[in-house]
Amino acid sequence: MDNLDKLIRMANQIGSFFESMPDREEGLAGIANHIQKFWTPSMRQALLSAIRSNELPSEPALSEIVRASLQKNEANLTPRQTTSP
Repeated sequence: MDNLDKLIRMANQIGSFFESMPDREEGLAGIANHIQKFWTPSMRQALLSAIRSNELPSEPALSEIVRASLQKNEANLTPRQTTSP
């Protein structure tokens, strides 16, 4: 199992929790908030890059709610580039 597979599995676990919320928008925001707070920038960047380039594996499949949350909140989840002086 490679790193991307692990990230997908972790994201799907987060998604499973928030998918049970009655308000879908609240669930989408909860997924994004959790990933923003607890994932390193490199973890977020790896998953977002795989989505952008359409290079996600078929197994494990990224759940629909996680994909929707990441796409909706991409700007907030994308790590900021730091510049050197």
